[in-house]
Amino acid sequence: MSPFWIVIRQLAEIEAMALSKKVITREEWEKKLNDVKIRKEDMNKLVMNFLVTEGYVDAAEKFRMESGTEQIADIDLATITDRMAVKKAVQCGNVEDAIEKVNDLNPEILDTNPQLFFHLQQQRLIELIRNGKVEEALEFAQEELAPRGEENQSFLEELERTVALLAFEDVSNCPVGDLLDISQRLKTASEVNAAILTSQSHEKDPKLPSLLKMLVWAQNQLDEKAAYPRINNLSTATLEDPAV
Repeated sequence: MSPFWIVIRQLAEIEAMALSKKVITREEWEKKLNDVKIRKEDMNKLVMNFLVTEGYVDAAEKFRMESGTEQIADIDLATITDRMAVKKAVQCGNVEDAIEKVNDLNPEILDTNPQLFFHLQQQRLIELIRNGKVEEALEFAQEELAPRGEENQSFLEELERTVALLAFEDVSNCPVGDLLDISQRLKTASEVNAAILTSQSHEKDPKLPSLLKMLVWAQNQLDEKAAYPRINNLSTATLEDPAV
């Protein structure tokens, strides 16, 4: 064989080795996982952080008593009830009530957050349209939202998209019908919840979802270099053997 083809063959073998993935067995992987020591106290704090941030006050109180975990960042569990009342009001479509409750908690929240206030007013408009109050919806849009749209292009675009609901008889099948979906209420409620937490100098997002996103990202990165027991179902966290 000529030196040329020998070199070509060697280069091909080197490339194949570079492209081949390292295979990590379940035994090896579980040993690596077991070598990572995580304190139960830290796990309990992670759970408590999720319960408190998401507003599960009863579950948080029960977990605190059973685990002995201290309250997170000096959060008074009693304040969660007020925050959840606001969140529930938005989720039920009672936006005016939610705004009153927010102002009772801290008037500066809406005064210093024009985007949040606009989204709450937008949600009020959506609820008027949902309930078939066309004239009231148009008047509300013109008096309360249009002036804000003139000052902010993004607000104007959102307002135009919302008012477009009035142009369709069957709003469930119109291009902007998603505004009437429950997910829109949940989105607004989540935004209010985050703003209240921020005003109380607390984290607006729980740590657990972020850690799960990091897990997914890390696995995707590792997939390019190795075959290993992977967690495909985050709800069960079951390790699945690699396909070799």
